[in-house]
Amino acid sequence: MSTILHITSADRWTTAKNLGSYRSDTLATEGFIHCSSDTQVIGSANRFFKGLHNLVILVIEIDRLKPELRYEGTDPDNLFPHIYGELNIDAVRQSIDLEATADGSFIMPKELIS
Repeated sequence: MSTILHITSADRWTTAKNLGSYRSDTLATEGFIHCSSDTQVIGSANRFFKGLHNLVILVIEIDRLKPELRYEGTDPDNLFPHIYGELNIDAVRQSIDLEATADGSFIMPKELIS
C-alpha cells in the first residue's frame, strides 16, 4: 500500500483524533496540507522543524484518502504530495514520534526504515 508522510505536533494530532479530522495551518493559508514521501520527510523536518520537540510523523495511506491528492512543486523530479482538504483520520495508519538529535536536527525514525 502506498503512503505519504506529514509532520505535525503530537498535541495537534491528539486534538485531530478527538475531532475526527485533521487540519494543518497551511490548509487555511495555502489551501492544502503539506506532505512528503519517505525520501523527502527528513529534509522537510530539518528545513522547517529543526529544534522543535513533541513532533510526530503521520503515515497516511493514499488509497484511504478522501480529499484530493496532488503532487506539486517547482522541481519536476522532486514533487511533493499535497492534500486538498481535511485529512480523514482513518487514512492515517500510524503516528511515529520524531525525536530531535542533540543539535536539534532529525534522522529517519527506525519505524520508517525498510
